[in-house]
Amino acid sequence: MNRKTILLVEDNPEVMRNNKMALKSRGAVVLSASTLAEARILIKNNVFDAAVLDIMLPDGSGLDLLREIRRISDVPILLLTAKGDSQDIVTGLSLGADDYLAKPYYLNVFTARIDSLLRRAGKVAERVLIGSLRFDLLSNQAFWGDRDLLLTQKEFALLLLLAQNEKKCLTAEYLFEKAWGQPMNEDTATFKVRISNLKKKLAAATGDILIETVRGEGYSLTML
Repeated sequence: MNRKTILLVEDNPEVMRNNKMALKSRGAVVLSASTLAEARILIKNNVFDAAVLDIMLPDGSGLDLLREIRRISDVPILLLTAKGDSQDIVTGLSLGADDYLAKPYYLNVFTARIDSLLRRAGKVAERVLIGSLRFDLLSNQAFWGDRDLLLTQKEFALLLLLAQNEKKCLTAEYLFEKAWGQPMNEDTATFKVRISNLKKKLAAATGDILIETVRGEGYSLTML
């Protein structure tokens, strides 16, 4: 669990404190929220490796948050439920939760469950989430939320490189070499066509991703 980022959503201060301490003692970085509203802000502005969601929250249900996460991410999700809430468990699993834990529970069981989920996810580790962009590395598909951007293989490679280096200026030569696997040499026309097509597809899908041409330097991607 070392350096993994865990989203922890829990409104009970004591449970939050204990769970946070248990995760941090295992080397995890913890993003914590006690309401749906706080959690939504964290989801929008952060990348995390797993989520722990309490179902009963002061401003709604953790199941609503589960639905929202599943629209943009395949990260492992552990539900915390009140003992005996079998219908919530069934609903949560049907919505895409990976596991559940009924309160009260032992903290070593709690961390063991999360370790197990992270191990299983790590074996797959074929998806990358950057903001609201989701990359499927097996199929070379990129999604904005749940919308397939319909990219070619080279467009996919270029977008992944730019998104992984958000707000950094990358040279055309660097992008070409990484995406094509060979030096650019004089083949600038092919590269410019790919970048132009990628910009058009992003503009058609969302106005929240901009690829800027920095004259004389390269290209930079920004998510608004």
